[in-house]
Amino acid sequence: MFEGSSTLSLVLAFLFVVLLESTRRLAWRRGGKNSLSFPPGPSSLPILGNVLEMNSTAPWITYEKWGKTYGDIIHCRLFRQHVVVINSEKIARDLLEKRSYNYSDRPAIVTNELFGWSSLNAALMSYGNTWRQHRRFYHQSLRSSAALSYRPLQMRKIHELLVDMLEAPEDFVRNIETLAASIIMSITYGYETEHHGDPLVSLVETVNDKTMKALTPEASAILTSWPFLLYLPSWFPGLNVKRLARGCPEMLNEMVEKPFQYTKSQMASNPAISCMVSDLLNEIKDAPNYDELEQIMKGTAATSFSAAAETTATTLIDFILAMVLYPKVQERAQAEIDSVVDKHRLPNFEDRNSLPYVEAVLRETHRWRPVVPLG
Repeated sequence: MFEGSSTLSLVLAFLFVVLLESTRRLAWRRGGKNSLSFPPGPSSLPILGNVLEMNSTAPWITYEKWGKTYGDIIHCRLFRQHVVVINSEKIARDLLEKRSYNYSDRPAIVTNELFGWSSLNAALMSYGNTWRQHRRFYHQSLRSSAALSYRPLQMRKIHELLVDMLEAPEDFVRNIETLAASIIMSITYGYETEHHGDPLVSLVETVNDKTMKALTPEASAILTSWPFLLYLPSWFPGLNVKRLARGCPEMLNEMVEKPFQYTKSQMASNPAISCMVSDLLNEIKDAPNYDELEQIMKGTAATSFSAAAETTATTLIDFILAMVLYPKVQERAQAEIDSVVDKHRLPNFEDRNSLPYVEAVLRETHRWRPVVPLG
């Protein structure tokens, strides 16, 4: 009985999808000159669009390939979702930076809400007052001039990393991840992480692993195209995202609340504590809309921690990969450091202007293996 019902629901759902798509395509044809005109791109199949041509684990590779054929601005379709891809840095800057007023909005991504990020992550949030407040908090705490005050903390953590590398070079990935997490946790919450296996860091890693690959237009295309699929059971074909999302909103809430409450408790016993959260809390304490601002601040802090720990660690690991693959580059960079720094001290921020080749290696690492290739 159960198998028969499952098969029937599968067939009915598929027929419903076909009917919706056929109706949409008929309406589009009848639209004639009033229909939308998209940039050039690969021809698409009915219902599926270009999904079968897409590299699902690394869609940017597919976009780059299409760009060589169709130009710097291309269009494709993932089920019913239309995607316009900019394959040029110049065009991206002209549109998204110089005309940000027109392009600051974000598309609705169903998985954003499914995983619990809808009111927290400014990078995936629609343009509006809440987004602007998130942006103000970020700018206030993480702008270039404010970042100067974090340098002593960063140097202390880097020296701890060097000791870890000497003691356990085979654990270099874990050592780097510990560095990245400990720096951003200290900056954001004034929280000193445990050297290894910190429960809060482990929680963030788990949430990131579950969500980062699901919060993209490519991963959520089928649910964005047909939101009614959210009401089908998670065993339904193509709904592995629903299975992945189980328990994620609860873990995300724990990730948001635990470090935030830690900072508030520290402020009660030590009013002089200074970190991103404590400074913002002191600023808004007399605001008439305090509760609203506190919720926005929680999202700003949690997103900062989640994003910074992942991206910093990934870039440093990619740098080590580059040095292994290109030993002559490593030798030249080391020679430049040796020419600037004597044997009695380590490099510091003041040496940066005297290390142009090392700076070039950093920039090339970002270009070679960008942390967020889809922008």
